[in-house]
Parts: sequence; C-alpha cells; structure tokens
Amino acid sequence: MSWELVYLPEAVEDYKNLTRRQQLVVNKAINKVKENPLPQNDGGYGKPLGHKRGINLTGYLKIKLKGEGLRIVYKLIRIENKMLVVVIGVREDEEVYDIALRRIKNLK
Repeated sequence: MSWELVYLPEAVEDYKNLTRRQQLVVNKAINKVKENPLPQNDGGYGKPLGHKRGINLTGYLKIKLKGEGLRIVYKLIRIENKMLVVVIGVREDEEVYDIALRRIKNLK
C-alpha cells in the first residue's frame, strides 16, 4: 500500500531548522517508515504513543532516531492513506511530545 506523506506547516519549519546531516537522516527514516507506517503490533515500523505524564498522544506514532537525538511524531489517516508528520524535534522527549500535543489541539 502506498502512503502519501503530508507535513503540518510547523513540521516543515522543524525540518528546515535541522542541519543538513540531520535532514538526510530524517529523510532516510521517513522514507523507510513511509513504506509501512503502521504500528509495530500491526507489522509496521511505527512505535505507538499513548497517554503518559498527562500528555495524551493515543493514536499517534513516533520514529526515534537515537543517534541524532531526534523524534518524529506522526499520525496515520488510514481512510486517505496519509502519513501526517506533526513534529520533528531535536529536543527531549517531554518537550517534543508537548509540542505535538499543542499542534494537535490547533488542528481541531
């Protein structure tokens, strides 16, 4: 199945603020995950997020690039076969997930 990659405008800015090396790593990771962005328990590459520390990201997934200290949060819009990138962050877990939650609330 082919998934269309879509970015929130803020995620595009996140990407632009990365170094060139980080952008290459993000491109490689997103292209790999885009092949099968389903949650790991469905045979895909995505790591499901949940409700932790008062931050409810249930239904969202992450890509964790440990070597670069990067986190990518995305959501699958299964009806439209879209992979929506919400945030690309070079920050600590909690901060990235706080930013993701704020952006998600702005979508509604």
